[in-house]
Amino acid sequence: MKYLQTQMNKLVKENKELQKELKDLMKEHNLEKGFALKALYHSRVAAGGKYQSAYQALDLPKG
Repeated sequence: MKYLQTQMNKLVKENKELQKELKDLMKEHNLEKGFALKALYHSRVAAGGKYQSAYQALDLPKG
């Protein structure tokens, strides 16, 4: 599975819990949004995390 920032943005936009985690990461570690998104991806998506299937579904072709 490949990290795509646009895809991760969509996932976060659709999920209130991820929005809060992103804001917390940015504040706690003084990270820019892009870096915080990537960290969130690795912790919640890539390693078979809770949001992996939702992330993969965003990559499916429409139609």
